[in-house]
Amino acid sequence: MAKDLENVQVLPEHPDFSPATDKEKQSQVIMRESISFWRDGMRRLVRNPLAMVSFGIIILILIFAFVLPGIYPYTYEQQVRGSENLAPMQYSSQEIARIDAGEKVFPHIFGTDGHGRDYTVRVMMGTRVSLFVGIGASILILIIGSIYGAISGYLGGRVDMVMMRIVDIISTVPDILVIILLMVTLKFPLQTLSDNVPGLGWIRIVGVPLICIFIVFALLYWMNMARIVRSQILTLKESEFITAAKALGASTGRIIRKHLLTNCIGTLIVTTTLQIPSAIFTESFLSFLGIGVAAPMPSLGSLATDAIQGLQSFPHRLFIPAILISIIILTLNLFGDGLRDAFDPKLKK
Repeated sequence: MAKDLENVQVLPEHPDFSPATDKEKQSQVIMRESISFWRDGMRRLVRNPLAMVSFGIIILILIFAFVLPGIYPYTYEQQVRGSENLAPMQYSSQEIARIDAGEKVFPHIFGTDGHGRDYTVRVMMGTRVSLFVGIGASILILIIGSIYGAISGYLGGRVDMVMMRIVDIISTVPDILVIILLMVTLKFPLQTLSDNVPGLGWIRIVGVPLICIFIVFALLYWMNMARIVRSQILTLKESEFITAAKALGASTGRIIRKHLLTNCIGTLIVTTTLQIPSAIFTESFLSFLGIGVAAPMPSLGSLATDAIQGLQSFPHRLFIPAILISIIILTLNLFGDGLRDAFDPKLKK
């Protein structure tokens, strides 16, 4: 029977086998629109309401930290005489007299500290410093960790074993001890450079403790990034396109830079986003211990440290930076989880 069906000839003139029209052909095509990796990931991210709400809060925090201080009537180091230790939305006697005289005085929304400095703008600047440290340290960790992990994973063998053992050894070093040692050994050399070498005045502005924090992040906090990148490279280097690149004579550096790290970009973005809240928390913790940002430059951790002395009289000075730290870390973690769900191919259903 099957052989008989194979020998059947279909005549074009038969009415049941007339050629299909273009419209009928299009109705039979079952194919969805071609979507790139980034477009597919962004579509998944937009469909995640929790991640988008977190992203909106992050935008508001960035405006609060980087835009509002420029238009705020007070500066973070400005001391208003007679306005020490004011409660939120409270005026001093001198300010009340100015208001009675017809002058407009901007209120202290969060009150003032013991030196008469407006607490609102100090919280803004503290948020800016904490975000600057978190983002800067995460970028530093991304650069060092991705390069180190890519080299280790691609070369493999003894090179990989030695490089990973170095990572294990560095992981055992206590970071607080390193920060204290760096602050003691680098304080006077950095101050001397900032005073005597032209173009290095930014050291005095940024502060030695903050520089030491960045150095510690560069020395100690890139290991997790290196391990993640290494695991990705070990999988990707066995792919056909890497074999083709080798056959075409591509160098090791080009393969790592153009092929391997490029295909890890989704994982790198997600890991870096999740690293930012960790860096912010570390900076706040160090500033809380008194080995962070130098005065008068505030950070959220140093503001919380200063508020402990007057906790019973002015509890809002501790609660405001503490709540802001919690919101920043929570929203960044939720947004990072949303990025992971959107761009990690293993989580696609």
